[in-house]
Amino acid sequence: MVVPVCSRSSDIVELLLKEQWFVRCDNLATQAIAAVVSGELSICPKMHCKTWQHWLLNIRDWCISRQLWWGHRIPAYQISFRNGHLNNQKADSENMWVSGRCYQEALEKAAAQLNVNEEHLELTQDDDVLDTWFSSALFPFAVHGWPSQTDDLDRFYPSTLLETGHDIIFFWVARMVMMGQKLTGRLPFKEVYLHSMVRDAHGRKMSKSLGNVIGPVDVIQGASLEDLHARLEGNLLDPAEKERSRRGQAADYPRGIPECGTDALRFTLCTYKAQGEDVNLDVNTVQTYRFFCNKIWNAALFTLNALPDNFEPSPIREMLADCSIMDLWILSRLSDTIATINNGFQGYDFPIITSAIHRFWVQNLCDVYLESIKLSLRADDHRTVVSRNVLLTCVDAGLRLISPFMPYLSEEIFQRLPRRPEQEEPSICVAPYPTTEEFPMFDGSLEERVALSLDIVNRIRSIQKEFGIPKLSGHIVCNNDDLRGVLSQLCPTMSILSRCRKLQMTNQEPDRCLATTVASNCALFVEMEDIDVSRILERLQAKLAKTNSSLKKIEAQRSIDSYGEKVPQNIREKHDQQVEVLQADSARLSAAVAMLKTTR
Repeated sequence: MVVPVCSRSSDIVELLLKEQWFVRCDNLATQAIAAVVSGELSICPKMHCKTWQHWLLNIRDWCISRQLWWGHRIPAYQISFRNGHLNNQKADSENMWVSGRCYQEALEKAAAQLNVNEEHLELTQDDDVLDTWFSSALFPFAVHGWPSQTDDLDRFYPSTLLETGHDIIFFWVARMVMMGQKLTGRLPFKEVYLHSMVRDAHGRKMSKSLGNVIGPVDVIQGASLEDLHARLEGNLLDPAEKERSRRGQAADYPRGIPECGTDALRFTLCTYKAQGEDVNLDVNTVQTYRFFCNKIWNAALFTLNALPDNFEPSPIREMLADCSIMDLWILSRLSDTIATINNGFQGYDFPIITSAIHRFWVQNLCDVYLESIKLSLRADDHRTVVSRNVLLTCVDAGLRLISPFMPYLSEEIFQRLPRRPEQEEPSICVAPYPTTEEFPMFDGSLEERVALSLDIVNRIRSIQKEFGIPKLSGHIVCNNDDLRGVLSQLCPTMSILSRCRKLQMTNQEPDRCLATTVASNCALFVEMEDIDVSRILERLQAKLAKTNSSLKKIEAQRSIDSYGEKVPQNIREKHDQQVEVLQADSARLSAAVAMLKTTR
């Protein structure tokens, strides 16, 4: 026999048999199952419907008695007689218990039940309190004044959506549904969205004894390692657990937790994986999105500096005819991003939404469009006015897109932007969310052509970086007349984005050039006249040999028979990542060496 001991106080836990109050749940569960089967109640992700069915099909009577000093006291009263009144009832029989909203209501019930005058009865309320989940199950309608038929109850009940963790789908969600159907005759909500569980970066459940608890306030405001250690002193942990916690904190946060802010933390949590999977929260990832917030701020600051004083923006649709290819491209990317985000919201696919937001702000707006218009913004002509309006349009719509995830950052910038006459919203919180009806500028054909030009830019950058050439000259040969016309207009933009010395269209393949195929009807030729090809080739071959040697060494370790048994999992995962990187480097260097050999 094992004597149970409290882990906190070290007291011996003594079990005591005691009568408890129960709720019969079979009929309640049947109605809750029917609501999901009929589609009246929707659960997202759908995988949790199986859990819903499993819990409710195997439901038992629910013990709602708790022997605690806090909570809602059970409204049950035991009847006793006074003044010597005789009775034939046993003190512990069911007939000697009544329930009521107050003492007087219970007394009236008891008198009617036993057919005696109230003056002969005395009631004693049960000392037990209701199970926390019982009180929580009443929440959707109790907060609006139920059982009274208040205006708030008519207006706000039932609600539309419940968002909570999947681990309490039965303890709270199912019980709210059962109570709502039983006591109000209506479901408390129409949809349930169940979010993932947040674990530490290693996939472990957060535990004070492990020292891996990530406090939201620490991530928002930042905390040094000494601060994290100091907080352990206030916990009821034994010395061994405290020491283990200190080691865990020192291993995970050797420099403490950096200040990341509320918006970055919220955005990070929405980026993780697909629905239903646990979130392995890494503080470094949160810091990465803090840098993303900085990038948004800098892009907005650049926009404000590019606008003259008292700038009055014009309706963007009135300026489409004067837009350049890059203006039309960024508006098309904005329209496509809006469509992706709104579709993601319909399916609660937050990783898709956050990826689309990040891609638009970083890859489309900052890395490409802002760089492409920097020179034109310095001029003072109609072309500049158009670019300013397009830029402001993209920033304004981009802020409205991120506002549900980054309300503080978006509001701060939104208040500084000049407004169009039709924009009267005092806050971004009440500004309309962007729709494709507001921005119907998507052009798939244009995006394909600009994507080809950006591919050329990336190839030029790659060659300059790989070969150590600061600025090169290139020629583009294209056999398609329509595409050649577009690329000709984009040559100045490609030169700016690739930072090359010269880039031009040509009809014939030039000599003494490094050739690379961009598409079936388009090729890029890089001039090699002023470049020591032999020296670059020798350097790349040495780098390739070193990369292949490292790759063979790891592959040799992985080929050992006992590798899977003796090598820890974290080391095996590290080797897998190294092999993936080395294989990519080897392929890239091999291609570069092959390209150089063709030019010799």
